[in-house]
Parts: sequence; C-alpha cells; structure tokens
Amino acid sequence: MKFGEQLHSEIFTPWRLSYIQYDVLKSDLKTRQLDHEWNAQDEKDFVQLLENELEKVYDFVNAKLTEVEARISYCERSIRTFMNNASYSSDSNWEVMDEALTEVLFDVNDLAKFTRINYIGFQKIIKKHDKWTKLDLQREFVPQLRARPLDKQRFDVAIVYISSLHDLCRLKGKPRSGNAAAGGDQNAFERATAKYWIHPDNVTEVKSIIMLHLPVLIFNEKKSFEPSDAAISSVYFDNDDFDLYTGRLQRDEGAEAIRFRWYGPMASKNIFIERKTHHAAWLDGASVKDRFRLDAPDVVPFMQGILTPDAIAQRMRDKGMDDQAANDSQFIATGVQTSLEEKKLHPVLRAFYHRTAFQLPGDQRVRVSLDTDLSFIREDNFDATRRQSDEWRRPDVGIDYPFSNLNDREILRFPYAVLETKLQTHLGQEPPAWLTNLVDSHLVHEVPRFSKYLHGACYFYRDRMPLLPWWLSELEHDIRKPRATNFGLTRSKSFKPLIDGRYSRAMEQEARRMNLIAHRTNSVHTSTRKGYQLTDDPSVGAMPQEQSNAQPNEIPANATNADNRESPEIMSEKQQLQEQEFAIENANGSGSNVRQRSPLAAEDNLLVEIPGQPVDATDITEKKKFGVTKVRVEPKVFFANERTFISWLQFCALLLNVALNLLNFGDYFTRIAGAVFIGIGAIVAIYALYTFEKRAYMINRRIAGRYDDVWGPVVLCVLLVGALIVNFYLQFHQ
Repeated sequence: MKFGEQLHSEIFTPWRLSYIQYDVLKSDLKTRQLDHEWNAQDEKDFVQLLENELEKVYDFVNAKLTEVEARISYCERSIRTFMNNASYSSDSNWEVMDEALTEVLFDVNDLAKFTRINYIGFQKIIKKHDKWTKLDLQREFVPQLRARPLDKQRFDVAIVYISSLHDLCRLKGKPRSGNAAAGGDQNAFERATAKYWIHPDNVTEVKSIIMLHLPVLIFNEKKSFEPSDAAISSVYFDNDDFDLYTGRLQRDEGAEAIRFRWYGPMASKNIFIERKTHHAAWLDGASVKDRFRLDAPDVVPFMQGILTPDAIAQRMRDKGMDDQAANDSQFIATGVQTSLEEKKLHPVLRAFYHRTAFQLPGDQRVRVSLDTDLSFIREDNFDATRRQSDEWRRPDVGIDYPFSNLNDREILRFPYAVLETKLQTHLGQEPPAWLTNLVDSHLVHEVPRFSKYLHGACYFYRDRMPLLPWWLSELEHDIRKPRATNFGLTRSKSFKPLIDGRYSRAMEQEARRMNLIAHRTNSVHTSTRKGYQLTDDPSVGAMPQEQSNAQPNEIPANATNADNRESPEIMSEKQQLQEQEFAIENANGSGSNVRQRSPLAAEDNLLVEIPGQPVDATDITEKKKFGVTKVRVEPKVFFANERTFISWLQFCALLLNVALNLLNFGDYFTRIAGAVFIGIGAIVAIYALYTFEKRAYMINRRIAGRYDDVWGPVVLCVLLVGALIVNFYLQFHQ
C-alpha cells in the first residue's frame, strides 16, 4: 500500500484538518518538476510549505497533550473528592469517572497514532523530495525536526497516571494491598516467559489494553513519574570467543548470561548484577534468574576481585539485613565473580529500552512488560577504544534516545517493541482470558525464545559467530496483520470508544436506562390511571393507591420476591430505573398533589423536589410523610458546566487578542475600537464567571430552576455588532 493511501485510511476524522497535507506537498513537488527545472525559489517555497505543515502538526499534538493533562488532573481531583467525601462515593460516580478515564485513554491512543503517521509522512515526503530533486533536504531539515521533534513525543506519563486513577476507580477509592517495590530486589525466582514483537503502530493500543486489566507497576510511589524512570540499561559480558552467546543460543546445560543493569539515568547509584542460568544444577535443572545489588563505585572493584563476596555479605549484615538475603547475595556474587575470572569476561554490548511493566503490587504470578525504543550499543574494545580499562561502561552514552551522537556502526535501533509475559506456572498460574486473547490477536507477533543480547551480538559481531538466531529472517517481513476480529480499541461510527467491538458496561447500562425511561414517559402520557406504578415488567406488578400509602421502608411482598430473583448487578440497575420511573410519574402526573416515593430509593441521600407540581399545605404534609423523590446528580453535570465556562473564556481570549492587536498596531481610531473590544471581553468574562458559579451553586444544592442562558448570547451579539458599527463609523468618518 502506498503511503498516501495508508494515510487516508488511518485518518481520525475529527482531526482530519490537522494531519500533514501529504498529497498537497507531493502535488506541489511534482507540478514544479514537470513545469520547469527545480530552482532555488522552488526549494525555498517547498521548505516554507513543509515548515508550516510541521508547525501545524506539532502545535496540534502539544495542544492535545495539554488537554489530556488537564482532563487527567480534573479526574484526579474528582476522585480525591469521592475518596474524602463518602456521600459522593457511589457506584455510579465511580463508573462515570472510570468511563471518563477510558475516553482519555482512547484519545491518548489516537494521539499516539496521529503523531506516528505524521512523523512518517514528513520522512516520506523529504525522501521523495531528495529523490526527485537530487538535493539533500533530509540533512538540511534536521534543525527544524529537532526544534519540533515528533519522534520524541512520549505518552508514557499520561498512561501511567491514567492507569493509577483507573485502578482507584476499579477499587472504588480503596488502597491496593501489596508492596509495589517487592519485586525490586528479587533473588532466584522462576517464571514461564513468552516474548512477542509489537509493531510501533500498535504499541500504545497494546499498552492501553493491558492497562485496562493490570495497573502499571511503579516501584517508587513517593515521587511523581518521569519519562527517565522507565529507562533501563544493561551491559552484557562475554569473552572474545563469545562462549556465553553460543551457550545461550544452543541452550546448553548451565549456560549463563551475565549483565550489569541500572534503572533511570547514568547517575543512578544502584547497579544490579544479574545472572541468568539455563537448567541450573543447584535448582534441580530449573532455569532461573538471580541478582544482587551493588553501589556504582563498587562495580569495578568487584570485577577486579578486590571486593569479595564475603565482604558484600558482611556489608549487608552490618546494615541489618537478614542472614538469608546476605547468604543468597554471597552465593550469587561468588558465581558471577568466578565466571568473570575463569571465562575472561568483559563488557561487549549495551541494551537500552524504555519499559512499562504491568503487575499487581506484591503479586508476581502474572507480570507483563512492554519494552520500547530498544537499542543496542557496542561496548567492546575490539576495533577501537570505547572505554578505559578501569571502566565497565561507556561514559559517552547516556539514556538520550535515539542517541543521535552515535554513528550507525555503533548502534542498532530495533524496529519493534518487545512484549514479554511472565507467569508463575510452577505455582499453578494459568494465563487470564484477556491475555490469551491479546497474544492471539493481530496486534502481536510471537517470537519464541527471543533474546535481546543474542540479537544485538549477532548484528555487531556476525563474523565471529558460528551460529545465528532463527528469528533474523522474521525481520524481512512486515509483522502487521489484518484485523480479523473486533479485539482491541476501536471507535463507533459516532466516534464513541469501543472495547473489543462493544461499549463498556457503564455505557451499555446508560443506553438501556435512557431507552427504558423514554418508554416509561410515553406510557405515562397514555395512561389515565392515578396512583399506580406503570411498568411493562410483570415481575414488578401494579401498586395500588392504598398500597403506595404504606410507610416508605415497607416494600410490597410481590416486589420483594421479584427482586430476590434477580442477581445483585441487575437488581442495582433495576433500582435506578424504578427511581427514574417514580420521578417521571410525579413530574407528569395529571394534577395529583401527592408525590409518591420509590421504596427502593432509601439508599440515596440526595433529595430534590420535582418541579411542575402545585404546592399547598396538604402537599407539605404529604412530603413530610413520604419524603421527596430522589434524583441522582452525576459528575458529568459538573463537567458540562465547566466546559461551557471554558468555551466562553476561549471566546474572551480571542476577543482580547483582537483588541490587543488593534491597540498595538492601529491608528488613533483603531485604538478606540480596540478599547471597546477589551471592555466587551472583560464584561463577557465576568458574566461567564457569574453564570458558572450560579449554575454550580444550583447543581450542588439540587435547585430546580432554569439552567439555560436566555439573555447572555443575545446581549453578547448586540455588543459585538455595536462595536463593529463604532469601528466602521470611526474609520469612514476619518
């Protein structure tokens, strides 16, 4: 498929105007070529057009990211309110907030796809330009691409925050038990591992799908998450004959892989010495990964044998750690130090990537990790001095992906992300259904026994390798697959979020509830009977007038029996529906002064009077006897009020921008018009704030009144027309 067709097929319709105008750029390039020979003016015009497109796309991405951050922040404040105020902590509120977070997650997924397809578009059009004009715009356009780097846009921070808030909604504000840092210093654990490649087009979608089932694992919850926290660097050791490489590839008994790993920036003080052993003899033939921690200054003394395993264990005991942990670290350190000395191991390769781990805190039975930006960097001194003899890693390489300071001979950027699933099958853990569906879907490509070290080593040192991994041929094919099922994140024709081709549960319940309410409303208008609960459900039955005059907590026997036959989830939904039915009946009753109360409404503490009924002494007496109908106020009502306020402020900002331009760059009469516009902008802003606060007050106190704005838009139009008339009069009068 040509890129132009791919771009058109992947355009998200609401954002269509913000995509790169690839066809326009290509047409301009081709038309100029056919009309005359390409000249300096053509080059200048084309570069200007390209810069405008880049600025448009980059500004849109930043604006959407700012919007996403604001929505996440608002959801976080709302969730904190639910947690601190029990009266707001209802199931419906948590469901609505969870739906809001899901919509934000879908927008992040769409924005990631938007950013990637536009970045590829700029690469394609520049490459086509260089091919047709024989110029080198790809090199000359580097400063513009660095100033607006689409390839460095990261959405990990947003996904981590959404995951944390989504987990709170899932637990309804209760803290999750378990220590997230429990896996930070693991020794001798075994898990069944499977590895998959993920095409960059599908990375954010895969992250989002996993996040809906497992929270993102954050080791240090005391600090806010930063992009550098996801960085992982590992330096692999081998000898000149690559014996460790050969042993791992052939899966020899007792084959080792030794690496020194650190998390985050180069300044990290914690270095983990790790060893993977295939069929370890001390574990009855089980494959295992074990490790221990060293301070960064102690790494070189450990490699040289100056820092002994006994000294490491003694330090741990002096710090108050238990003897078992000290003995385990001593055992691992002894094995690693022996291998370094006997096999003459030295650093040969560095693997860098950003990892997003998904796991329940303190629960290692199911763990999923996704590694992106995977890069392999040479650490050897075979043909050049890349590090000194007293250094165990290169000092000129940090974590600044894509490592533009390195030439192509020093680095390999892996084209795919790597998904790794780890299950403790020896404890009887079976893969969950959602994970099975994911690995069987079109989003992933299974690569059994894929190894980062083996892949990087065979790329740089192929002439030294007697054997090569089997998966190298897989890189020659496109691993993307056509969508065969509805699995994954999609949108409906109305752009509503769909998970596996279906609306989420809360959306389905809302749709059923609104349909049933509309049906009940029509039934109420066609009925002439008073004092009856009108329903098509025979299990609920009719409630005569005398029965409805019973005490509020007395439920008729037939209704109780019917409810007992329902599951708790259906019963909860039916209660909400019946409360709405009572509200509609009272609001549409033909002249009845008695407001009935749903006996199922006793759990809700939010009371509001239904408008449209006459009030007299009898009515007040009845209200004291029966209470009033309760109406649920959902968080989206507050969100709607705030969105309206923000829309007014956006208009004010536009008006003030026009006014400032008139004041700064106009003549005397234009400045008068600018002053008038500033006055109108200030008045509109104050009016918008007053309206917002008034509506918020009415919503908070459940006041039944008018929420529409009758005079605001009219007055605004009159003021604007008046300002324009003044401006025209002054100009023509001049």
